[in-house]
Amino acid sequence: MTAHVTTFTFEGVETTPVDVQVQLTSGLPAFVLVGLPDKAVSESRERVRAAIGALGLSLPAKRIVVNLAPADLVKEGSHYDLPIAIGLLVAMGVIPQDAVAEFAALGEVSLDGRLLPVAGVLPAAIGANAMGKGLICPAANGPEALWAGELTVLAPESLLALINHVKGTQLIPEPKRQELSSPIRYTDMKQVRGQHVARRALEIAASGGHNMLMVGPPGSGKSLLASCLPGILPPLDAREMLDVSIVASIAGKLVDGALSRERPFRDPHHSASLAAMVGGGRRAVPGEISLAHQGVLFLDELPEFPRGVLESLRQPIETGRVSVARVQSHVTFPAEFQLVTAMNPCRCGYLADVARACGRAPKCAVDYQSRISGPLLDRIDLSVDVPQQDSFEAMQLPAGESTEAVAARVASARERQKQRLARLFPKEPIRINARLDGDALHAVATPDAEGMNILKSAAEKFGLSMRSYSRVLKVARTIADMEESEDVRAPHISEALAYRMMHYGK
Repeated sequence: MTAHVTTFTFEGVETTPVDVQVQLTSGLPAFVLVGLPDKAVSESRERVRAAIGALGLSLPAKRIVVNLAPADLVKEGSHYDLPIAIGLLVAMGVIPQDAVAEFAALGEVSLDGRLLPVAGVLPAAIGANAMGKGLICPAANGPEALWAGELTVLAPESLLALINHVKGTQLIPEPKRQELSSPIRYTDMKQVRGQHVARRALEIAASGGHNMLMVGPPGSGKSLLASCLPGILPPLDAREMLDVSIVASIAGKLVDGALSRERPFRDPHHSASLAAMVGGGRRAVPGEISLAHQGVLFLDELPEFPRGVLESLRQPIETGRVSVARVQSHVTFPAEFQLVTAMNPCRCGYLADVARACGRAPKCAVDYQSRISGPLLDRIDLSVDVPQQDSFEAMQLPAGESTEAVAARVASARERQKQRLARLFPKEPIRINARLDGDALHAVATPDAEGMNILKSAAEKFGLSMRSYSRVLKVARTIADMEESEDVRAPHISEALAYRMMHYGK
């Protein structure tokens, strides 16, 4: 008899069913695991052997063969422990095959038979639901699996609890779906005093999902402004929340199975490696740009990041996804993030202050800013100066608008975009102006005659690339939406151009 248990392998955020086949045959006692298992999967033999021994059972003195089909697909991770253990219990006659035939399973097994949580339960539950199956997973992952929809979830604490449930001696309680996690309290924008141009640019960036660069000396408020951004962004809708949660589940960062409507805000240190930023590693996991999916990626001290790391952002910014090349496959993760960056004007940071600037100014500024390549700068829509303010005078200024007031305007502008794009392009998944392109962009963002003349003059004077031209139109469309204007007018084009020309001539 060959026992069969369904589980999954992960390729990016996609799942592929794996048939765990367990067979007991005559021959010298052995425990053989085949099907391209990695080290963690191969070690499951000892974990499963010990866990079954903790139940008071012993493996039969036969040749045990476990095959993970399809055999040409690499299997990675400790979540194969549970399906292998269940398959072995079925082959030994402890559990009937019919009891687990309508379930997929994943989970790690400890030496004493307890089931430990694993990553990827949410996409696995979605995959099981699509196959018309239920899911068996560790108790700690039960609430997470329930977000996949209407499916039966068995979430035992241990192998013994699963056996007792199947035999009807002690039923496993149904897991309870967790409430959405509490909203995070971000920095209130009223703490930002002065800096009216930067505040305006931040609101435009939030309203349209545009990329932004802030340049200013240390202590001018760049990081403070960035910390306010998540608070003014609208919450995730149901589809976005599920997409973000799938990435978090694959990365093992979905805490207690509680989903959040807050948009991700990732701020990696400038020492982050290429693999940490874009994903990869021995076992391909999402990087910072995928963990920022549908949210914000904030890079402080932008020129301090390694050149290769910064250049790796160029393609994901355009496509909204990142492909990690591996020896035997390509793994793709979603990466629709909003890039917000901050930097000093030069290494010492005080380029405009004659008394404090270093002796190498202004050459040090040229060297420092040249670390950021032209193609990357070309993908930034809004570039603003954040000048140093007199600390005493700044503290005497009245508090600015609160996050609540700004967030209401941002939500209104985004809703206007969403309704327009849903009306004009019902089959396209575009929701914000930053994602407009091609015919869709020209259909909604072509300016009036005066605005077109201003844009034409700027294109001739500064040699705007096609990308720069398109991004000016996107920002102008957002500014028009903020002013509740259906048409893109000359003032909107002028303001969009001003933000683009501030630090580089494209």
